[in-house]
Order: sequence, then structure tokens, then C-alpha cells
Amino acid sequence: MIEKENDILTLEEVATYLRFSERTVYDWAQKGEIPGGKFGTAWRFKKSEIEKWVNDKLSFAGNTMDGTRIQNIVSQDRIIFLDKPKKDQALTCLVDNLCTSPYIKDARELKSAIFKREEIMSCAIGKGIAIPHVRLTTVTDLAVSIGISSVNVEGYVALDEEPVRILIMIASAYNQHAAYLHTLSFFSQRLKKDKLREALLTAKTKDEVYNLICNGM
Repeated sequence: MIEKENDILTLEEVATYLRFSERTVYDWAQKGEIPGGKFGTAWRFKKSEIEKWVNDKLSFAGNTMDGTRIQNIVSQDRIIFLDKPKKDQALTCLVDNLCTSPYIKDARELKSAIFKREEIMSCAIGKGIAIPHVRLTTVTDLAVSIGISSVNVEGYVALDEEPVRILIMIASAYNQHAAYLHTLSFFSQRLKKDKLREALLTAKTKDEVYNLICNGM
């Protein structure tokens, strides 16, 4: 089977998507720690394999975040109800909302980084969830914006092809690697629960969403 060109990523694109240096991704590829193959002297990676690798890493990242910590990260002020059918529109709303956090020092860079990642590969993780996320030097601490959409958000392609309705945007400082992974793991694991996702999609207030995210069901 011939792979489509847009299904293949370069080492630079994978590094940009993962927010790691090209040297780190190269070392992983050389050691077989990330799925990829060499074509001549250049490394190439399948989007589907990188997406699965990322989801597997999140599943095993370890959820060491307790209720107190997540309550310090999630805020009712950064929970929004969306009715935008296009991915770019929904992402723009979430970026604008996330930029109300005092930890975001450069709104333009945040938006550019979020959209650049999406151009490379979708941040949809399945089960109707997307978690766009970045680490930036202009972010001083973890910040999260949560979007609950009343309509399917077009433009996302997840492995299970389920339309996206729940979006969690995460930004962290570049040196917060462990906290960044734990936060991603927390949301990816908690939102696997069918009843919780159903409750989020029928929630009427920000307080309901906040309590469901922080306390579960």
C-alpha cells in the first residue's frame, strides 16, 4: 500500500508536534523508542503511528495529580460553551479564553503554536475529545481552557472517527515537562469515562463542568 504524502511526517514536524528538540526525537528514533523508519539518510514517521504512540504514552504517564492540584489549574473563568462548527473557530475561542490567564504572556505565540501543531497532526484523541496542548517559554505556569461544544467540531480526524465535542486546551511553561505530562494524562484518563463525557455534554453551567472535571462521577 502506497502511503499518502500527507500521512508521512519529517523529523522536524514530529519534533514540532511533540514540543521536543529535533535531537531528542532523532535519538529516540535511533534507539527504536519512537515508531519511524529511515529512507536513505532521512527519518520519516507515519502520522497514525505517532498518534497511537502519543496516546499510549499518555495512558502510561501516570496520573499523580490529586484533586487539589487540578482545582488550582481549572477555573470557571476558563470554561466556555461553544457553538462553532469549524475547528479553527473553536480553537480561536479557546485561545482567546486561555489568554485571560495571567500565566499567558504572548497571545500571538500561543495561537501560532496551537495552530501549527494542528497543521501537522490533529490533537483529537478519540471518544469525542481533543486536547490541543503546547509548552512555551512565554507561559509561566500551567493554564487550561475547557470548551464544551453543542455541535460537532468539523475538521478533526480521530482514530475512532468520533466527532469532537469536548476540547481541553493546555499551555505550560517549557520547563514544566512532568507537570505537563501529568495534566495531559489526567484529562485523557478521566474523560475516558462514558458517563462523565455524557454529563459534560449536557451540563448547563460552568460550575457543573468544573465539578465534573475536578471531582469526576
